[in-house]
Amino acid sequence: MSSTLNSGSLRCVPVLLAAGVLACLALQACSQSLPDRLGAPIEGYSHTSAAINYFMVNGNGGPNIGPYGGGGKQNCCVSMPRQWHPGMTVVVEWEKDPNTGPDVNLPPIGTDAYRAAYKIHAAKYTRHRAVVEVAPYEQLGLVNVHFLPCDQVKVAASPSYLGRPNHPYNYPIKMEEPAVCPAP
Repeated sequence: MSSTLNSGSLRCVPVLLAAGVLACLALQACSQSLPDRLGAPIEGYSHTSAAINYFMVNGNGGPNIGPYGGGGKQNCCVSMPRQWHPGMTVVVEWEKDPNTGPDVNLPPIGTDAYRAAYKIHAAKYTRHRAVVEVAPYEQLGLVNVHFLPCDQVKVAASPSYLGRPNHPYNYPIKMEEPAVCPAP
């Protein structure tokens, strides 16, 4: 069995080869470029006696947080710029349960008495929204949201976390609410 190439087939080889090389170069260029934004996990800390029933960063949900607690639980994700820039902000929205102490004595779950008592309890929840500056970072990492007394919020977005020396917001986990909060 013999194979023969005619001159028309030979003329197509350089065109196909050139097209293949261009396609490979285009794919290689794409694989070397990095996106401007990345998805970053969200974590939160309540530095107060209030529970954070839920919170969101730019519309993406973070985990609920108990009083004087947080960390260790993350939700995915919020889109953040790979590179920090001056004036960068995020919108943080949250619901706070200010009454979490031992005086919350709800009847057994599933009963009519529980539903009635819970309705009264939940009516005291407060909802908040703040535009918050993001602390400078050299490398994007975990988005840490700190809920502070007087409904103040701080946001960091670096590979560091609460308790590490390079974390920008190393507030004590237990902070007391002042008798009078400063005006916003």
